[in-house]
Amino acid sequence: MLKEEEITVRLKEAVREGKISCAAAQKIALENKVPMKELGDLLNKMKIKIIQCQLGCF
Repeated sequence: MLKEEEITVRLKEAVREGKISCAAAQKIALENKVPMKELGDLLNKMKIKIIQCQLGCF
């Protein structure tokens, strides 16, 4: 659970107006060795939108 709290803090620092870029989210996932799926689930839970998706999904 501590890991999730740390990641939540990092995400809140990176979020602007309720949004985070795909690249910033990927960087946080890689730095914390968390699968993108888990990070995406956490972003959904936090009601944060992903923008500027490199795959064009969001």
